[in-house]
Amino acid sequence: MLKPLIMAAAIAALSAAPAAAEVVARTADSFTLRYAVGAEIAPGDIAPALQDLPKWWDSAHTYSGSAANLSLDLTPGGCWCEKLADGTDFDHGRTVSAEPDRFVFNAPFGPLRGKTTKAELTVTWPGADRGWTPTWTMVVEGPGIGAMADGVDAVMAAGYQRWLHYLEYGEAPAASGS
Repeated sequence: MLKPLIMAAAIAALSAAPAAAEVVARTADSFTLRYAVGAEIAPGDIAPALQDLPKWWDSAHTYSGSAANLSLDLTPGGCWCEKLADGTDFDHGRTVSAEPDRFVFNAPFGPLRGKTTKAELTVTWPGADRGWTPTWTMVVEGPGIGAMADGVDAVMAAGYQRWLHYLEYGEAPAASGS
């Protein structure tokens, strides 16, 4: 009798734990994505790893074809930019706030540009048992935007995994080719 109760409690505990990457909410006009994995990292490495965007972002998900053309200024108002072939900077997003435990970006990346009333990426790193939990939460709102959740999730999940790899190992992940 006790064994089934213990098993049920274990299953409930596992199902309550957040998934590493998922669409956590979706309506016709909004969606929320969340990526979180516990890691043995130093919180002081978070900002430098974010700023090393050209080293971890996948070149396949740039307009110029090269992540080396990306830059990220983490000061409020700073640009998440890409240098294009004609020398202009394409503004992918802006740093809204930079606090000791979080960064918030206005981030209407790629196909979201011009289609959203809100595209906010928040990066946090709450403490965990043996380290920290680097977390990305992206809230997107706009007419009909919920239909784009899966496509945006695929790109953002890959970006999160590449950043996490860089954060943990200090080296660029292998190119995905996607």
